[in-house]
Amino acid sequence: MNIHEYQAKALFEKYGVPVPQGVAAKSPAEFESALAQLPDAPVVVKSQIHAGGRGKGTFTDGFKGGVKFAKTKADALDYAKKMFNNTLVTIQTGPAGRKVQTIYFTHASDIKKEYYLAILLDRATSKPVIVASTEGGVDIETVAHDTPEKIFKVLIDPAYGIADFQVRELIFKLGLNPAEAKNAAKLIRNLYTFFWETDAAMVEVNPLITTPDDKVLALDAKVSFDSNALFRHPEIVALRDLNEEDPKEIAASKYDLAYIALDGNIACLVNGAGLAMSTMDIIKHYGGNPANFLDVGGGASKEKVIAAFKIILGDANVKGIFGNIVGGIMDCNVIAEGIVEAVKEVGLKLPLVVRLEGNNVAAGKATLANSGLALVSGDTMADAAQKIVKLVA
Repeated sequence: MNIHEYQAKALFEKYGVPVPQGVAAKSPAEFESALAQLPDAPVVVKSQIHAGGRGKGTFTDGFKGGVKFAKTKADALDYAKKMFNNTLVTIQTGPAGRKVQTIYFTHASDIKKEYYLAILLDRATSKPVIVASTEGGVDIETVAHDTPEKIFKVLIDPAYGIADFQVRELIFKLGLNPAEAKNAAKLIRNLYTFFWETDAAMVEVNPLITTPDDKVLALDAKVSFDSNALFRHPEIVALRDLNEEDPKEIAASKYDLAYIALDGNIACLVNGAGLAMSTMDIIKHYGGNPANFLDVGGGASKEKVIAAFKIILGDANVKGIFGNIVGGIMDCNVIAEGIVEAVKEVGLKLPLVVRLEGNNVAAGKATLANSGLALVSGDTMADAAQKIVKLVA
């Protein structure tokens, strides 16, 4: 689960991670009162969407930049009015962009130098890793590609936590002076505590800055949380912004379905994450493009299958459906009954290819065969994949 920058910075402050003073506004009526809470000094106006590249983005009406430096509060107010309820397109949003529904005003900080700092899980070692660089304020991917020697990593033992020598190593590699080092050490330790205690999946500060008076501040904040751990953090769940999520993915979460929308035209309905990945692979292998990842789970009910069909049909790009079911715990006939009921309820007009195998498969195939529905049966996974690709071609 992702949260907005202003929400991340509010959490940072609770954990003692210094950030510039800022106030969020959710409507034009709140703009002036929000600005009144900031000092009479230059202001940075930030569009709040769940995507990076905001500063280089362009709004659909041609206004450029989702992050603007304003010398005066009057300029800040003008920028905010142009951004609010406007759709911002960045390198991460895709051409559809995201509508800006919150504006974040922050006090403009004097910057001496910009750095990069992030904490995430290193999957190769199953340990948290701190990634840092002296090259902040730019795309870290570019730095990694062009000058990988400027990025350094520190692996943290989760049983022990971040050690003092590791903090000193980070500070040394960042090249901070003694006063900056003292402030940075506290920030790094507090940021790691935040990462660990909130079950964050990623915490990124780009840029982390030093100021002329040797302060160290998180000028930006990008945070995502492990969805599997959110049951422990109702206060974080409350920060979820449904306006920033795909409506189909929201609907899927209500039925405990694992669903991710993709940009293809062949929808997948599968039981099991590994099988779902293989299904997408075989569709690509035979020249098709999957429209989604959809795992109904090992113990799906008819209700879940019906919900899955409705979610699939909510995607206008879908031109065909591939149901690929292997019964282990799952009873193939339960899935078959759900498919039949769902097709009858939604009045499906798209090609549907179903491959069943495993527990009670004979009954499942009989249910499909006797349904009177215009669906195609696949004898094998490869056979079914080729059939659905051909039908949507």
